[in-house]
Amino acid sequence: MNFLSRKKIDTYLLALIPFVLLTLFFEIIPLVMTIFRSFMVEGGTGITLDHYVAIFTKPLYQQAIVNSLIISIASACVGIVIGFFGAKAGNSTDSKTKTWFMTILNMTSNFAGVPLAFSYMIMFGSTGVFVIIGSKLGIDALAHFDLYTVTGLAFIYIYFQIPLATLLLFPAFEGIRKEWIDSVKLLGGSMWEFWKSVGIPVLTPAILGTMSVLFANALAAYATAYALLQNNFSLLPIRITEQFVGDIVQRPAFGSALAVVMMLLMVLAVLLQNYMVKKQGGRNQ
Repeated sequence: MNFLSRKKIDTYLLALIPFVLLTLFFEIIPLVMTIFRSFMVEGGTGITLDHYVAIFTKPLYQQAIVNSLIISIASACVGIVIGFFGAKAGNSTDSKTKTWFMTILNMTSNFAGVPLAFSYMIMFGSTGVFVIIGSKLGIDALAHFDLYTVTGLAFIYIYFQIPLATLLLFPAFEGIRKEWIDSVKLLGGSMWEFWKSVGIPVLTPAILGTMSVLFANALAAYATAYALLQNNFSLLPIRITEQFVGDIVQRPAFGSALAVVMMLLMVLAVLLQNYMVKKQGGRNQ
C-alpha cells in the first residue's frame, strides 16, 4: 500500500516538472533579473538607487503613478459593483440563459486592446457618433465628453472590467444556498437583511479577490491606452515601454525600476486584500 502511494506521489511530482520549468524560466528568473537590473547604473557598472529617486521625485513619473492608480481603482470599483449585480442576475436564470450569458461574457471580456480603443474613438472621440448626437440634441454631457483624459480612459477600462468581474464572481454565487434564504425568511427577515448579514459576508473573500484582480488588470493594461493616446498620456505601462523601445534612447535599467514599482503596487493590493479578508473572517467568527 505504501509502495503504491509512493509511486502515485512520484507520478504527480513528474507531472509537475513542466510547470516548474515554465515558472522558473518565464517568471522567477525574469523577475529576479528585473529587480537586479533596476539597481544597476545605466550604461555602466555598479549599484545605484538613482532610478527610484528619479521615479518618486520627477513630476512625469509621479503623474504616471497617480494616473495609473486613479484609473485602476476607479475602474475596479465600478467593475466590481456592476459585476456583482451581473453575476447575481446571471446566477438566478435558467441553465439555457446562463449558457448564453456566459458566452457573451467570455466574448466581451476578450474584446480589449486596439479594437476596443478604436471602437470608443468611433463612438466617443472628438467627432464620434455619440458626441455628434449630443451636440445636435443639446446634451452637454455627450457633446463635451473628452475621451482623451483620465475620465475617458477609465470609461474604456470599465468596459472590460465588468465582464471580467462578472465571470470571476459567478462561481461564488453558486455557493449561496437557497436554504439560507429560506431560513432568514422563516425568522422574519427580508432579502436586504439576508444579503447584509449572510450573503455579503459569505461573498466577501471572492469580492475582495476579484477587486485585486481587477486592480492588477487595469494597472498593467497597455494596448488600449497606447492605441488611444500613444505617449501623450502619462501611465506606468506606457512609461515602462518607452524605456525599452525608444527610438533615440533606451534605458532598460530605469524601465526595470518602473516595472518594480508597478509590481510593488500589485503586491500592496494583494496584501491589503488578504488583510481585509482576515479581518472580515475574524468578525464572522
